[in-house]
Amino acid sequence: MLKPISFVLLLAAVPCAQASTICKLLAESSNDRLIRQEGPCETAAAPMSTFKLAISLMAYDAGILADEHQPVWPFKPGYVDWREEWKQDTDPAQWMASSVVWYSQQITLRLGEQRFARYTHQFNYGNEDVSGGLAKAWLNTSLQISPRGQLAFLGRMVRRELGVSAQAYDMTASIAYYGKLANGWQVYGKTGAGSYGANGKLGWYVGWATKAGHTVTFLQQRLESDDTLAGPAGLRARDAMLAELPAWLDGLQ
Repeated sequence: MLKPISFVLLLAAVPCAQASTICKLLAESSNDRLIRQEGPCETAAAPMSTFKLAISLMAYDAGILADEHQPVWPFKPGYVDWREEWKQDTDPAQWMASSVVWYSQQITLRLGEQRFARYTHQFNYGNEDVSGGLAKAWLNTSLQISPRGQLAFLGRMVRRELGVSAQAYDMTASIAYYGKLANGWQVYGKTGAGSYGANGKLGWYVGWATKAGHTVTFLQQRLESDDTLAGPAGLRARDAMLAELPAWLDGLQ
């Protein structure tokens, strides 16, 4: 079961970045009924690090990961090291919080091609195309998913319809926990970021929120036309979504 964590998430207003497309969605987790949509939400794109939610379910179900802090794997030369904080020993909680790409790749290599493809198909995840390989199928190669597809996957995960173990659902939620909003909703989520088109940036923030037995799924997808914007687009998607989410959730009560 999830361990309770209590702290108030402080949300600062963030400047609105120039973007060509911003999609925002909110849905009932029980039946995927769309509660709110803002912007065009038809563009399928690489899931990038939002796919860590799916990889986590695979890894816990397959027994590759044990709990929030085991196994600890060492960083090795040759691993993806785009960020300084990735160059250290990493456990599952750190993997999710710091979005460590090489840890994902060590999981998928241990899964092997057949199990990786089987899980992706079992989850009905996006176009289910993992021909891009164990190390990067979800990283701007073959695997694509639309915003509505992301919500559908999140809904099946929250409803526990993906055919994995109870521990896989519990541990994935535990390491994806982000915080408690001032209005009492518990938020779980994952960012994703990458390139889009010739010069743009792709940003995702996908997740779910729960309070008093009521659970909703949400996301923001950003397709930014200005590649001079500093930092990952996924963090802008997260901060912008979390700045609006409390008011959206208050409107449900």
